[in-house]
Order: sequence, then structure tokens, then C-alpha cells
Amino acid sequence: MQNLFDVSGKVALVTGGSRGIGEMIAEGYVRNGVRVYISARKAEACDQTAERLSEIGECISIPADLSTTEGLMGLVGTIRERESKLDILVNNAGATWGASFDEFPVNGWDKVMAINVKSPFFLSQQLIDLLVEAGSHEDPARIINIGSIDGLHVSELETYSYAASKSAIIHLTRMMAKNLARRHVTVNAVAPGPFESKMMAHTLATMKDSIVQGIPRGRIGEPSDMAGVAIFLASKAGSYLNGVVIPVDGGLSTTV
Repeated sequence: MQNLFDVSGKVALVTGGSRGIGEMIAEGYVRNGVRVYISARKAEACDQTAERLSEIGECISIPADLSTTEGLMGLVGTIRERESKLDILVNNAGATWGASFDEFPVNGWDKVMAINVKSPFFLSQQLIDLLVEAGSHEDPARIINIGSIDGLHVSELETYSYAASKSAIIHLTRMMAKNLARRHVTVNAVAPGPFESKMMAHTLATMKDSIVQGIPRGRIGEPSDMAGVAIFLASKAGSYLNGVVIPVDGGLSTTV
């Protein structure tokens, strides 16, 4: 029962790791002895975050645009050049789009679905052999998909493609979990509530007080909240979880 939350020595890839939720998870892993690769569409931001995290551990930047097949396969190729196995894949890169029902555009649907649903599936598919190589009966490899509580309840915001994509990634998690477990790869999802991030910046700037009032815990999420659940899922303590969706929202989606 000792060292249940030890993840040291593992290798992880965190997409969208340059900021927000991804950066919180990446830092949590780096501080706990994981060699972490982060990807992001903007090379400068990705490099800057990796440089900062490298002061406390091992973090490598691989800029990539996962909305394109070329960007996704470029990331896969670079990981393959550097690693023979991958213990943890965090599919976090995401996008959102807001518009009224009558004005919602086709590109606002296609862009969000491509990044939030298509890329996690195909990145997992293209890296599955490295994950299988890392996994064992006692300590499986982990795929962690980042959903949202907007995939669990109906948001007040008109972000139609975002909500649909997060519902999709939650069900995709369960599908993948069922079919990959016997290959010693577990698949789980995290559904964050409100956290400080670029994606949430406008919403928090205009609605933070009312959002906080609706959260039973009385605050928005902090980096340690997200790092903690990611470490749990990647550690021995989380090795028997499979196909699970964990809301990290202070009770917002499950009690209100």
C-alpha cells in the first residue's frame, strides 16, 4: 500500500500543454518525476512553458497543430524518434466556439469537432503500440481524455459544438476503455469545471461571481486540483479505474 501515488520514471505526452488545464497537468507530472512532452499549436508558447517547467524537472516542447493530419502525424513521428514506450497520454488540446443557434457557423462546428474529438482518437490510435509497450497487468498505460462538465450538463452558454464534442469524448472514452483494457491500456476522462484558463477568461471576467456562487465548494478550480486527479489516474492508485469520468468542479455538475 506504499507509494500508491508515485509516478516517477514514467513518460507522458500532454497535448495543449502550454497553458491552462494542460499546463497544470504537465507541471504536476514534472514535479513528480515524470518526463513530460508537451505539444501546442503556438510554438513560442509551447517552448516557453517547457523552458519554465524544465527548471523543476524534465519537460520537452513539441509544437504541433493537431487540427490537421500533418500536424498530428508530425507529433507522432517526433515521439517515436525519442521514445520506445509511452506510459501516459493526456488528450487535452481543445477549442471552443460560441454563437447563437441561428448564427452558428459550419466552421465553428468543424474546427471544434476536429480538435476535441477527432484528434484524441487518432493520436491514441497512432501511439497505441507505444502505450501497449509501456503497460502491464499490474501497471497499465493510461490514456486520459479531458472532457468538460459541459458534456455532463446543459450549459447556459451557446457553445453548441463544444458541448457536443465534450459529450462525444466522454462516450468515446468508454468505447476505448472497453476495447483497450485487455491490451493493458486504461482509458478515463476528466471533466473540469471552471478553472483559470484562456478559454475561460472571458466567461470568468464577466460571470465569475455568479459562477462561484453556484459551486458548492465556493471557489473555482486551482492548479493542484487538476494536477492531483491527473497524478491519481496515472499512478498505482488509479490502475483499476477504466472508462470512468471524474468531474473536477467542486460539485457544480453533480449537486446543482
